[in-house]
Amino acid sequence: MAYLFYTFCFFTILTGTALYLTRARWLESFQATIVNIQNRIEDGRFPGGSYLYSRLPSSFAGDAEAGLSSSNFDLTGNVEAGDSRGGLDATAKREILRIMQRRRMQFDEARRFYMEQRFQANGIGADGRPKDPKFVSFS
Repeated sequence: MAYLFYTFCFFTILTGTALYLTRARWLESFQATIVNIQNRIEDGRFPGGSYLYSRLPSSFAGDAEAGLSSSNFDLTGNVEAGDSRGGLDATAKREILRIMQRRRMQFDEARRFYMEQRFQANGIGADGRPKDPKFVSFS
C-alpha cells in the first residue's frame, strides 16, 4: 500500500513541477478559457447561467418602474400624457440593464457607458465627431 502512496506522491510532484516550469506556455490560454466560460455563464448561453429571467418592460410606465428613468432622462411626461407607444428600444434596454447589473452603475452612468460603446463601435469619437481621416467639417 505504501508503494502506491509513494508512487502517487512522486507523480503529483513531477506533474506539479512540469506545470510550474511550462506555465508561460499554457497559463495565458487557460486564463482566456476561464474568462470565456465566465462570459458565457453571465450572458445566459450556458445551461443554468441566467439565474433569473426578467421580462423587459413594454411601455414607458414599465421602463420608469424598471429604473430606466432619471432626472436627466425623464419618462414621466410620456407616462402622464398616456403615450401608447411601446417604450424604449428593447435592445438598448437589455444592454443598459445588463450594464447596470454587472457594473453596479446608476441609469445615467450606464446609459452614458452604453452610448460610448456604440459610438466607439461606429467610429465616432468621444466628442461626437467621426474618427474617419477623410472627414471634412465646415463651421
